[in-house]
Amino acid sequence: MAGGLVLLTAGTTLAAPAARASQEARQLPRFGNPHGNAYVPAAGRAVNTSDPNQVIGNGTPASCTSAAVVSAVAKGGIITFNCGPKPVTITMTATAKVVNTSQQIVLAGGGLVTLSGGGTHQILYMDTCNPSQKITTDDCWDQRWPRLVVQNMTFTDGYSAVRQTKGTYFGGGGGGAIFDEGGQLKVVDSRFTGNRCYQYGPDLGGAAIRALSQYRNRTVYITKDTFTGGSCSNGGALSSIDVTWDVIDCLMVGNQAIGYGQNPALPGTPGGGSGGAIYTDGDNYRLMIYGSIIRGNYAREGGGAIFFVVDNRHGTLTIENSTLRLNPSGVFWTRAYPGIFYHSSGHPIIKNSKIS
Repeated sequence: MAGGLVLLTAGTTLAAPAARASQEARQLPRFGNPHGNAYVPAAGRAVNTSDPNQVIGNGTPASCTSAAVVSAVAKGGIITFNCGPKPVTITMTATAKVVNTSQQIVLAGGGLVTLSGGGTHQILYMDTCNPSQKITTDDCWDQRWPRLVVQNMTFTDGYSAVRQTKGTYFGGGGGGAIFDEGGQLKVVDSRFTGNRCYQYGPDLGGAAIRALSQYRNRTVYITKDTFTGGSCSNGGALSSIDVTWDVIDCLMVGNQAIGYGQNPALPGTPGGGSGGAIYTDGDNYRLMIYGSIIRGNYAREGGGAIFFVVDNRHGTLTIENSTLRLNPSGVFWTRAYPGIFYHSSGHPIIKNSKIS
């Protein structure tokens, strides 16, 4: 996202480091909607990682281990990888957890690094209200730091086994790949495949990403990312409560909300099953979808593509230059908007988009 290619005329040369950087940029895989060209504000772009605080690996795949990732995330700063010239998969044997004394954690894989949860581990975790990760302010629900940035990474087979009992959706439930409560979150040029979280719970969600309590309701930017094959009680890709999102030039295909019983849970059911791709709930928030494709997702209950509920009706859903297609749900949806369940004031704002 950040930066561009350098075009050379005949006879023009670049210094070796700059030439290598330009070549590496051209080799990065293109995640997200390949035809998306939405404007990305500066806050939603990748950050500069040319001067990392930590480098995982010494040039070989074997040097890039779960333990090294866990240690680097705990220390914080800008983290890059040196695992060799070919793509590498690091199977996590423990969850990498942010320590809240860090101001910034940037995890940058250069398009070559996959972190796998092996089907049993949540991959990346941040919670500013978890005493085990150090509470650093009097109001842990609304604090500026840490800021977590993930870019040019692949996350696969992450799993959050935390179940929702009364009040426990705050504290680790959902987010098979990434769980973030507090601080600030941004994900750029990354891919999420086959991530899962627990299959039941009325408000548990986010097979790939669960976000809660962002600083001053700052926007969570999801920029040029791909989400496929995710499953969770709600939100087969993304899930949140009281969080504003900008989803820009993304691709969401084949994700599922597999819970049943809705929210609140109907008598005799465990609850869940809404938002095949995206599940959002709460008060006073926005969901903005720009230049994205949301296709072939499914919800057992409602909102095969998007479940958007603003309890106090002070929230907006905007969809621009996007395609939502073939996102069925089993029980309920908003009749005028296939694949969407909408509950707020007025109607969704839909511009130059195809919804069917």
